[in-house]
Amino acid sequence: MRAIELTPEQPVSTMAQLGATAESVGFDAAFVSHHYNNRDQFSALTAIAGETDEIDVGPGVANPYETHPVTLASRMATLDEYSGGRGVFGVGPGDASTLANLGIDPDSPLRRVLETFKVAQRLWDGERVDHDGTFEADGAGLNYDAGSIPVYVGAQGPHMTRMAAKHADGVLYNGAHPRDYAWASDRVAEGLGERPDERGDFDFGAYASVSVADDGDAAREEARFPVAFVAGGAPPPVLERHDIDREAAEAVGSAVSAGEFREAAGQVTDAMLDAFCIAGSPEEVESEIDAVLEYADSFVAASPLGPDVERAIELLGEMG
Repeated sequence: MRAIELTPEQPVSTMAQLGATAESVGFDAAFVSHHYNNRDQFSALTAIAGETDEIDVGPGVANPYETHPVTLASRMATLDEYSGGRGVFGVGPGDASTLANLGIDPDSPLRRVLETFKVAQRLWDGERVDHDGTFEADGAGLNYDAGSIPVYVGAQGPHMTRMAAKHADGVLYNGAHPRDYAWASDRVAEGLGERPDERGDFDFGAYASVSVADDGDAAREEARFPVAFVAGGAPPPVLERHDIDREAAEAVGSAVSAGEFREAAGQVTDAMLDAFCIAGSPEEVESEIDAVLEYADSFVAASPLGPDVERAIELLGEMG
């Protein structure tokens, strides 16, 4: 799978055009990210589906804290139906720094994500579901037919990565450095060791923040904003792996939570940029993507993509 992630910071009509561009240059899938302060994720995905014919579409990722998991399963089934079976369900625990703005404490994230997609799969199979776990459902069901939808788990830590390899169709591993993927490949192997044969093949997807432009310096500067979100929410083991000061990362996360995004970006260090984004000229970016693909099966180029998003999609499409 070769895919992109689009952030709905722009109007939905623009998102649809960018999705069409991605399809035209050969991408297999388009994911749309979610934060409450951007435009609605599923509206953007629906618009992209309407402007494309073949590219897969899905949330990258949906979180099951803001929306009840049963409702989320229905939204995903609706998107899959509208797109003619092109839906991919990306699900993860969400961004703790922005969930905090809503008074949400994402407790038991692994259980919540696992229970969410297991219940969704039962609903898509036409079952009535009773569930009493990190959320409740009492005789929940869909009153329309739903197809079989691939499930990809957004992950960064060891437990979520192992769980994805054991239970899901794929993982969208949030990292941008080969050092992270060398580590993650071991966690994937651990999960696959416990995976029942009937679950079929597993796709180890790299979900890496990318910023590419003909001007490599401009691409790196553009990367500061998304890196602020990643660095601010990175767990301690990830910070330690890249020798990033925990207090510096916490300061970035605090600025993100306060909505001071420009201040957060200004506090991003060069070490954070190198660890959490693939950024630079097309030649530099292609080389770094190849290094990640020494470990991963597929690659999702995640936001910001570049100072000029449409041009960045074209440049990434040329990389083959």
